[in-house]
Amino acid sequence: MEKRFKVSIKDLSRKYPSDLFDFKDTSELDLLENIIGQKRAVEAIDFGLNMKSSEYNIFVTGLEGTGKSTIIKKLLIEHAKTQETSEDLCLVNNFDDAYCPVVVEMPAGSAVYFSQSMIQLIEVIKTQIPAFFKTPSFQEEQNSIQKETLNRQKKISADVEQFAQRQGLSTVRTETGYKVVPVSSGQPLSQEAYQALDEAVRQKMDEKTVQVQEMLNKSLLEINKLSEEMKAVLKQLVTSKTEQLISEQIDPVRYYFKDCKDIQIYLKNVKEDIIDNIAMFLGVKGKGSAESKKFMEMTESLVKRYQVNVLVDRRREKGAPVVFEPNPSFHNLFGKIEKKPVIGSFATDFTMVQAGSLLKANKGYLVLDIEPLLMNPSVWESLKRTLQDSMLRIEDMPGQADHGMPSLKPAPIPLKVKVILVGGYKPFRVLQNADLKFNKIFKVRADFDYEAELTEENGYNYAKFIARVCKKEKLLSFTPDGVCAVIEYGKRMVADQRKLSLRFGQILGVLKEADYWATKDNALSVSQKYVIKAVSQHRFRHNLYEEKVLERFYDQSILIDVKGKVTGQVNALAVYNMGEIAFGRPTRITAESYMGNPGIINVEHESDLSGQTHDKGVMIVSGYLGRIFAQNYPLSVSISITFEQSYNGIDGDSASSTELYAVLSSLSGIPIRQEIAVTGSVNQKGEIQAIGGVNEKIEGFYDICAKKGLTKNQGVMIPSSNVKNLVLRKDVVQAIEKKLFHLYRVRTIEEGIEVLTGVKAGQADLECCYPEDTVFGKVQEKLKKYHELSMQYAK
Repeated sequence: MEKRFKVSIKDLSRKYPSDLFDFKDTSELDLLENIIGQKRAVEAIDFGLNMKSSEYNIFVTGLEGTGKSTIIKKLLIEHAKTQETSEDLCLVNNFDDAYCPVVVEMPAGSAVYFSQSMIQLIEVIKTQIPAFFKTPSFQEEQNSIQKETLNRQKKISADVEQFAQRQGLSTVRTETGYKVVPVSSGQPLSQEAYQALDEAVRQKMDEKTVQVQEMLNKSLLEINKLSEEMKAVLKQLVTSKTEQLISEQIDPVRYYFKDCKDIQIYLKNVKEDIIDNIAMFLGVKGKGSAESKKFMEMTESLVKRYQVNVLVDRRREKGAPVVFEPNPSFHNLFGKIEKKPVIGSFATDFTMVQAGSLLKANKGYLVLDIEPLLMNPSVWESLKRTLQDSMLRIEDMPGQADHGMPSLKPAPIPLKVKVILVGGYKPFRVLQNADLKFNKIFKVRADFDYEAELTEENGYNYAKFIARVCKKEKLLSFTPDGVCAVIEYGKRMVADQRKLSLRFGQILGVLKEADYWATKDNALSVSQKYVIKAVSQHRFRHNLYEEKVLERFYDQSILIDVKGKVTGQVNALAVYNMGEIAFGRPTRITAESYMGNPGIINVEHESDLSGQTHDKGVMIVSGYLGRIFAQNYPLSVSISITFEQSYNGIDGDSASSTELYAVLSSLSGIPIRQEIAVTGSVNQKGEIQAIGGVNEKIEGFYDICAKKGLTKNQGVMIPSSNVKNLVLRKDVVQAIEKKLFHLYRVRTIEEGIEVLTGVKAGQADLECCYPEDTVFGKVQEKLKKYHELSMQYAK
């Protein structure tokens, strides 16, 4: 009877064509160039990269280890190669506002040349200009101008003196200026002598004095004018000579950057500023050592104005920039204004500004992990604002500016960058639902799959992937059966015979570990046994807790029966997740039925150990019982269900069918085979639904049975819809093949109770009555008895 429910050995694995892997080992294969199973994600990324609008940034989702970062890097580099290399960027002084430096663009690879040219110019300023003005030729020209002016001034003074002498007067210089005085015998008259003169003589002498004083004042104005003219001539001389020296250095730079308007303007401003401050470079002469040192410090501070701060240098880049930022902090993303301590405060200037990843990726692509980005809300908000405005501002981090001191505020920089965010499903789900700006800025979703169909093409591509890894990591080549073992592992990872895992990060670990065991065994290639050993050894290193749990079943610390029959008792199966591994273990479920208040008592729920999904499963059991057995009269039975020796929380509905089997056994009085463990959820129609972790559950019960001793009758009953998910360990498959262990598939509760009891469930007649010799008939009989008794007690 139970044979029709057994899973055949051919359903446990999928055979490959014998000629699929027609190679001796993977060294004979071409290396994998294409991408396996990610058509949707690849096309989405390609769409996002080619959309020019600023809001079409990309967010990439997928499970860890699906190769998101590797594939993104490959696609970005290939796409970036087809585009022009972005410009270099430099930060230079703003001569109108030193606190607001400006960024200038220039052809890729030219920023360092520009910076070095300005350094050379600075050296010219510091050395050649002062040296030039000490040359004999310049001194002679300067002296000539000064001598000519001095001679003209002397002539004017002599003319005034001669006129004064003719009037009997003379000009003398006092502390307050020039003064006209009367003379006698070539000597100035004293005040007493002057007062002794006749009044008419004094009056006439005063009139002459006024005339001479007027001429003297005019001559002084003319002399001062000549001095100013001489200064202007000397300044023009210095300016022309300085311009000549500067031009010798700047003109080649100006010509090199003839197409860069911003640099042309900047170089013009540099020349004008140097000329305006030329005195600073010539003012050291004749000063004391302390004053000279102070002047040198001022000069150094001045020449720093002409330095160039290279923010982005693309000399070694070809194509658009591709930047991966693993630590998206505020400074790493947006740039930093460094500061240095100075006498109890802090100082900064434009040469201390550093570029961040956004600027380095300008006119290219920036890849960020979403999880660390969201850990700092201010960074996330600043990133969204920057992308919306398409303008980058290098500034102090919000809330961390140094109060009480002025800071730089570089001019906003036009930004054109495509940002690719990478992460898991949860953060993106939260952002899409809670952050309105996110959906406006990141319009392209690239979702990476974790599995692909197991076609011959994909199987062969798996082999080529292994070949590529072997070459890159310098591993031993894999034999065809070694490749098949890796494919089996890929199927096990997704628990589906028809599919392969695309989580290549985990596959890579298996390849490396298999190579280790093969190398240790001095093998020439990696065969199936080394792959199996790599998987088993990896599990051994992680499954101490699993072994401890197994011991508790063996020494009866946890009660479990694997033979015999018991009424109202079923072995359910659960999965324990322990980091990198998961394992299944049986749990005894018992049900007791008796007269009382109608309903099911969920002991776990009453003890606050039941989750919502488990509570739902228990209510479904109640609904099923009502549909089947409460069509002619109400149920007058109390049912208590519990997971025995369970002291932690219970959740999930994968044991709901098991609970129902225990209830049916308790009500019917028909015992259940303890050598069969059960898994599967049930709906109110009695249909058995698929569950997760089917392989771990089967293997877990097999391990208990093997430990206690196989009887050839033991096995596991699973939903029919889970047969496709069977990718079992080799030892379990061998036990099934030798009929030491069995698997049963069922679609309904009726089929399941028949397997567990050996008695048919029964088919209802038109009056909803079941045959007496069936499970449902026995249940109905007891429920009817309880109902009649309850009616009697009610009277």
